Formats: sequence, structure tokens, C-alpha cells
Amino acid sequence: MFRFLRNPAGVPKPEDCLPGRTTAMPTSSVHYVNGNPIKPPFPPHMHTILFGMGCFWGAERLFWQVPGVYTTAAGYSGGTTPNPTYEETCTSMTGHTEAVLVVFDPALTSLETLFKVFWENHDPTQYMGQGNDIGSQYRTAIFTTTPDQLEAAMRSRQAYQAKLTTSKFGEITTEIAPAGEFYYAEEYHQQYLAKNPNGYCNHGFCQVSYS
Repeated sequence: MFRFLRNPAGVPKPEDCLPGRTTAMPTSSVHYVNGNPIKPPFPPHMHTILFGMGCFWGAERLFWQVPGVYTTAAGYSGGTTPNPTYEETCTSMTGHTEAVLVVFDPALTSLETLFKVFWENHDPTQYMGQGNDIGSQYRTAIFTTTPDQLEAAMRSRQAYQAKLTTSKFGEITTEIAPAGEFYYAEEYHQQYLAKNPNGYCNHGFCQVSYS
């Protein structure tokens, strides 16, 4: 599953991105699966991190199933366009990747557990896409909310690269950076695979174990 399909364009420059809007996408404030809020404020002991690993439908389901994860949400992050629509993001001209907001209780789960889910369930070596989903809106990314998370994410990439190299796979292309603004996706994207159990999902174990 680790492969390059073709060489798509990278992330557009901010000046080339669509203008967006000042109004946020209307969406429920309650998680369809567990009933917890998907918008802040969250309980003060919770931690937050963002993951991009292709289509956010399947990625979000992976994370809401992790014990200790308080809530999740689908959205757009890592780019320029404010409050983009799904259709705008699909043009690859917002700079954003489809991302999953993960809010977790560090007393009940760990960053390492979340990194395991992330690295093992998509192809971090594919450039600007996942499988047949091609474009910067599907790029692999970890967006962190604290310096400690950023350092941990860097270490996890180094550790997983060693595993991939041993197994004769390629170089990780995952973008790791401090999180910028997270824009919530439209309501129908939130917890999509709980509402549509037979919906599209291209996530699954990608041959090499993280730990």
C-alpha cells in the first residue's frame, strides 16, 4: 500500500488560495456517537491534536473508537482559506488538508496510542494524497497544540521511518507542524461513518506496525 501514484501539485501559496468567508459552517455541537461536545470549551484536563490522513470520514472513526478519546470532529486545517466549503477544499486551492480534531484524556490514553493509529492506518509515504484520493487536501499531517506534542510527533516519525526503512518502504512525507486554525466541516461530514455505516473508507492497516 506504500506507493507513489503520480506527482500532484503541492500546497498552494497563500496568495493563490480561495478567499473563503467569515462565517463558519453550521454544524451540530454534539458528537453523534458519544454525545460529547465537538466544539470548545472542552474540560480543562483534555488535550487536543489534529491528524490528516486522507479522507476524514474513515480517519475520524478510527479515533473515536480509541478508549480515552473524549471527542472528534471532521474539518479542514493547515492552509489559508477561512471557513472553506468541502467543494472549495476539493479544488486543492484552500491549502487545507482534511483533518480530524482529536480531544483526549491523557490519563486514559497516550499520544503514543494515537500515533499508532495514525501511522498504521494510512500511507505516510504517499505525496499529496491517499490511494486514489489525490491532492493537497488529502495530504498526511500531524498538527500539534503544544511544544511537547510537536517534539513527540517528530520522534514518532523518526521511529516509524526506521520501521519503514527496515521493511524497504519509502520516505515519510507527513507534514508535522504547530496547529493553525481548525475549520469544522459541514454537518453531514461529522461522524459520517456512524451515520452511513457502508460509506466510503480507504483506511486500514498498512503493512508495518508502529510498535
